[in-house]
Amino acid sequence: MPRHDQPHDVPAGARPEPPHRPSDPLPIRVWISDGRGRDFEAAGHAIAWTRRAVYVRYLDPEGREGFCWVWATAVSRKPA
Repeated sequence: MPRHDQPHDVPAGARPEPPHRPSDPLPIRVWISDGRGRDFEAAGHAIAWTRRAVYVRYLDPEGREGFCWVWATAVSRKPA
């Protein structure tokens, strides 16, 4: 993914505690703001999380895989 399309991570200071890492990533929907300031909702997986932030794997609108830390409020669980 080109650097200018990569999202900005939640600041490290907002996630000071060690993250919880599940044995199987959880399916989610996530709102991403990319490096160009574009917002989009994507399907993805929660790889790790803290009280305030979630590390996600997602596909952007061009189908490219991305990883980033987002605010927990930007994530919702996919219905089973």
